[in-house]
Amino acid sequence: MPADAARALPEEDPRRRALHVGCGAALFNLRVAAARAGLHAWLSPLPPATGGDVLAAVRPRGGEIEREAAALHPAVAERRTNRQPYEERRIPEVVREQLGRAATAERSRLVFPEGWHYRMVLDVLADAEAGETSGHRAEEESRPRSGDEAPDGIPRSALGPRRREGEAPAREFGERPDGPWADSEREPQLALLLTLQRRTRRLARRRAGAPARPAHRDPRRPQRRPVTRALEQPSLRWLLRDPAEGPGHVQMVLRLGYGPPVPRSTGRRSLAEVLTVRD
Repeated sequence: MPADAARALPEEDPRRRALHVGCGAALFNLRVAAARAGLHAWLSPLPPATGGDVLAAVRPRGGEIEREAAALHPAVAERRTNRQPYEERRIPEVVREQLGRAATAERSRLVFPEGWHYRMVLDVLADAEAGETSGHRAEEESRPRSGDEAPDGIPRSALGPRRREGEAPAREFGERPDGPWADSEREPQLALLLTLQRRTRRLARRRAGAPARPAHRDPRRPQRRPVTRALEQPSLRWLLRDPAEGPGHVQMVLRLGYGPPVPRSTGRRSLAEVLTVRD
């Protein structure tokens, strides 16, 4: 499985960390599809020395099927990013526990920051957004927008409103002087996804595709939105972690909550463009 270097963002993601995380989520989707077809997807992570951005080899085989993954197949098509404001409604503890178990199944850990740690995470996320450069803005504007002479990418209708009040972390996606404004949550609910070991950076990043499993588990409620800008800056990423939580490396920040339904409007490339099957 190669990462598409042509879609890398050198300003925002110079180490291609987010690109590898996205590939981890795609690998999980492939596992789900294989399980639905009655196959087991054997994944072989490839070290950097094997060549560029080729991250993993996937071999569908017979054998024990990941039955839990197979049950998630209908949710693959339902996944979408909800950038609308969420309700001021706390996620039940039982749902938090389910999400935590889903992360553990992917050899990761989900932490819900509280107290000073919660405040620190909010401040770090705000600092990351405030530190946006002209290079970041130019890169955001150059991204494909589905419907804007591109079959895939983020359509402008899916960007969400600009934040007027509240503290929920929000990406502006470049200049949108005519964009709508709305109030976000006063106390956004956040979770940190940590990998438990750091054998190699690339392997840890692919494991950070584990948000795919919590996101698939219940595609309607609550919604999960990744917040990534602070993670691309090593000086800020280390501040997100509470040492009292034990070992772990923060790979993803998730904003959780209950938002309004949003349409499936983001375009996708065809299967032939992204998948090559070899005998």
